[in-house]
Amino acid sequence: MVEYTRNEIRDLIISFIVLSICFTISTVKMNFYGAISILPIVTVGVGIGFMLRELAQKFVAIKYGYNAEFKMWPLGLLITFISSLLGFVLAFVGSIKIDEDDVPDEIKGRTAVAGPMANMALALLFIVIATLIYPLKIHSSVFNLIFLINTVGFSVNSFLAAFNLLPLWTLDGLNVFKWDVKIWIVTFVLACIMLVLATIIGAEKMVVMLIGI
Repeated sequence: MVEYTRNEIRDLIISFIVLSICFTISTVKMNFYGAISILPIVTVGVGIGFMLRELAQKFVAIKYGYNAEFKMWPLGLLITFISSLLGFVLAFVGSIKIDEDDVPDEIKGRTAVAGPMANMALALLFIVIATLIYPLKIHSSVFNLIFLINTVGFSVNSFLAAFNLLPLWTLDGLNVFKWDVKIWIVTFVLACIMLVLATIIGAEKMVVMLIGI
């Protein structure tokens, strides 16, 4: 059973709020009314992706018999916020920490890779739902909103997967790289492909292409 401490819940909530706000700012800059309109949409994609990522990593750590807890990084939150003002998001909000010392690289790697894999799986689910909703969005503002939420969710989770797989600093990619370079290459390449599709082609054009196949 996955349990959360009071401090962990606090850190998750704060990190989730900051991350949602930062993705919103990076999208609409300092346009207040634009931020208000898009924040709820961004929050769904960020919220589900962020929580699923942390839950996946915590579950894997527990599966191997280790206690794990999410801890936010205050300086990282500040870096994340400042980067969003520049038009991009360096998502250094925090990470799952395993309490025990001398944890094998394999366990660290398996725990770390679970997060980006969860984001990639969720991104694919978002784009599938968007594809199914697309023919209906012209008939209802509700379906149009659902479509928008799913396209944004695809883009956000593709980014989170690729970014966190960078083999740098406190990111997941470093532990995956130390554990198994081949697994890191495969997951990182897949995440980058999804990110390129989201940023260059765009989620809506992808949906149109998928419908046309």
